[in-house]
Amino acid sequence: MRCCDVEALWDDMRDGAEPRRQHVVAHLRECPPCQELYQQYEGVAYRLSSLPQPEPSCNLARKIIEHISHLGHRARTTPVLFAQIPSPIGTLHVGFRESGITYVAIDRGEPLEDVVSRIERRLRRRVEPGNPPEWVMKTIELFFQTGRLDAARVDISDLTPFEQAVLRAAAQIPRGEVRSYSWLAQQVGHPKAARAVGQVMAKNPLPLLFPCHRVVDSSGALHNYGYGIDMKAHLLKLEGYHSGR
Repeated sequence: MRCCDVEALWDDMRDGAEPRRQHVVAHLRECPPCQELYQQYEGVAYRLSSLPQPEPSCNLARKIIEHISHLGHRARTTPVLFAQIPSPIGTLHVGFRESGITYVAIDRGEPLEDVVSRIERRLRRRVEPGNPPEWVMKTIELFFQTGRLDAARVDISDLTPFEQAVLRAAAQIPRGEVRSYSWLAQQVGHPKAARAVGQVMAKNPLPLLFPCHRVVDSSGALHNYGYGIDMKAHLLKLEGYHSGR
């Protein structure tokens, strides 16, 4: 079991499914990076448990129920529209709403139902087929021509504030250049959060537009990429990056 598999189990738990505890424990015994991360979370949990209990609020339960109801209602009434768009690197799976593009993925030949399911899990919204309007096509075309993102044409409001900040910082990396995870952490005001930045990059719902392929480790190595190191190198080469710089 890989680190990403363990992470997926925790995502399942967050969605309400019971994780396979024995698999997680077995992985932790063999994986030093996950052990370190677990210890960090354990320390945070201990400190939280040491805080005094807050005074109960008679309105708390009602507010929680209203908030959950609002989230569910929003998800039901504002679906993500899904389309396939050609690009210089192959077919792209693109999710969009009136507010902007919300999802981009490179086609890897998997069944479309799997792609749709992944979008729904990541954005927690229903996905429906749709015809991409001209502005969606132009946004994708502009990126491949210039390497720049039209921020007004994307919508990352479904992500956490930290995730949004990291992606916006990644969008500032110039075409043909790279930056480290530590650099991104500093840009968002959390210089010790390079590992957390890496997790945001791993879950980036808009790769290419928010260019996680321009993020490398502290040594300058290309490091991990969801579509493989070869694709990461290919994208950087298209943008004019030379590792000897």
